[in-house]
Amino acid sequence: MMQELRKYSTEFLISESKSLLTRLEEVKPFETTMPMVRGASVSEKAFKQIGVLLNNGKIDLNGKIRDFINKLKSNMGNEQNEHNLQNQFSSLKLRFNQILDQLDIFADVLSQRGEHETGIWLSALDSLAEDGLKVGKDYYTIPPLVVFLERGHGAAIRRARTRLPGGDKNPVAVIQIPRERMVGNGIAVSIIHEIGHQGSVLLNLIQSLKPIINEVRLTTPKKYRLAWDFYNRWISEVLADFWAVAQLGICATTGLMGVVTLPSYFQFRVKLDDPHPVPYIRVMLSCCIGKKLFPDPQWDRLWNIWKSFYPMGSLPLSKQVILKILAHEMDHFISIIINHKPASLKGKRIIDIFNIQLRQPMVFRQTFQSWKNNPALINMQSPVFVFAVLGQAKADNALNPKEESHLLKQQFNRWAISK
Repeated sequence: MMQELRKYSTEFLISESKSLLTRLEEVKPFETTMPMVRGASVSEKAFKQIGVLLNNGKIDLNGKIRDFINKLKSNMGNEQNEHNLQNQFSSLKLRFNQILDQLDIFADVLSQRGEHETGIWLSALDSLAEDGLKVGKDYYTIPPLVVFLERGHGAAIRRARTRLPGGDKNPVAVIQIPRERMVGNGIAVSIIHEIGHQGSVLLNLIQSLKPIINEVRLTTPKKYRLAWDFYNRWISEVLADFWAVAQLGICATTGLMGVVTLPSYFQFRVKLDDPHPVPYIRVMLSCCIGKKLFPDPQWDRLWNIWKSFYPMGSLPLSKQVILKILAHEMDHFISIIINHKPASLKGKRIIDIFNIQLRQPMVFRQTFQSWKNNPALINMQSPVFVFAVLGQAKADNALNPKEESHLLKQQFNRWAISK
């Protein structure tokens, strides 16, 4: 009776393993399943590395399933522990599901490339993302980048070289952007902010800044040390915002204001366990960064607008004190970031990798005027610079939303086709 049970259980596992093998063979490469025009496609490098990742997973699992089937056949009827065999099969099935999870991640990204117009826009945004990482190209290898749209309100990045659900290293950086951001220059700040997360990790900025922040905290008067506790917790998000302002200028801040336009309760919800700065302070930080990098009255004007939208007067006194402590230490905090010299930059400061002189407000204004006189000149500029110039013009009320949208659509088509 026991021998018969072992025989049936082994036959069952062989059958299930063959079924798993059959389903695995039905997982087709994206080259044969994804309809998209050439201009909407991801970069050749990204497409190739995604394909290699999934194909290697399939080959590895295929071999393991076949080895398991052979093992079952060679030991059929012998003394075996059915429980152990079932555990081995469960591991194979789990790995299969992980491969499907990874397939779904990239299928979501690539399937949108077949949507009319959306595919072209996403391809253009790939170019914007890559341009946003080029500032550090002398210090790291730029990974392949792909952008896709998602429901919800938050942008996010699945960074290159992080772990996927199956434990494999992600070969590309996948940037998720809410559909509602596909309006004007708001899309630029979302993408360059997420690119800032990737760049900060590639340059090891977070790990190199944290000890400095902790050291400053210890030498700061006790009544202000709480600010440095928050800054230490928020450093990743602040660096990403810094990356955006340093490249996009004022449109990084106006875009951020659009993202964090929330009811007053959420503006002032200060929590030490949240890696994101409280929205009110996040806008203040962005204005402070802009003012230090690109001196101009526009930053004070912008901050005064935001303060009028969210007055602090009705807040509990304890919360007002925290916000004032953060504001008191903010200039010092931003100066530390600007002048930080991580080992990865070989003696240079963080600010030195950004072409700050080329991004001064007056340069943007003069450039926009030259584009008005000779519209063909815009076609000679990089995606980040185009967004920055148009964003400055819009902030100056020299460009209305309809004109901005028209110019960006033209550039989206150009960037997609020229990839």
